[in-house]
Amino acid sequence: MTENTHQDLEQEIQSNDQSVKDKVEKQEEEQQLKNEETVAAEEKVEAAEEKQEVSETEKLSAELAEYKDKYLRIYSDFENFRRRTAKEKLELVSTANAGLLTDLLPVIDDFERALGAMEGKEEAKGLQEGVELVRNKFEKTLEQKGLKQMEIAKGDDFNPDFHEAITQIPVEDKKLKGKIVDVIEKGYFLGEKVIRFAKVVTGA
Repeated sequence: MTENTHQDLEQEIQSNDQSVKDKVEKQEEEQQLKNEETVAAEEKVEAAEEKQEVSETEKLSAELAEYKDKYLRIYSDFENFRRRTAKEKLELVSTANAGLLTDLLPVIDDFERALGAMEGKEEAKGLQEGVELVRNKFEKTLEQKGLKQMEIAKGDDFNPDFHEAITQIPVEDKKLKGKIVDVIEKGYFLGEKVIRFAKVVTGA
């Protein structure tokens, strides 16, 4: 083999080696680029997943707040309904008692008149004591149902919320003018409600 042919062969081998080396470097660059693209894609996927998780958490938090608000509203409505129903039942019972107790007030008046007629009569002393016992028992029974007698004394201010003026009479004491000087018929409360106004006489 001639020297020139040998040199040509070496050059061809070197050229082939360089070509292979270039191809390898190019493949490595391409592989590195693919790897970078893969990492970027994975980062995007992870970011999207994290964003989706945050979005789901926010959605669940909003739903929880909505359900909590609905629960509080329903609970509040139920409490209002329960209180209103209890109040209506109480008022119904009170109204029923008011009608019955109002009908029984004349019986108390009759006891008062009977005792007044027997006052000071020695021969009626035993009967008077018996009537007082029955009257006291009757009044205590009514008191247990919420009946309460108005406390009125001579000289008290006239109050149209509790008193009904039957008539006026002249009075010598100027302090009694416009004041209560006598009670014709006692007034009564049922709890805090007036079920009968006291019939009174005022000074003029």
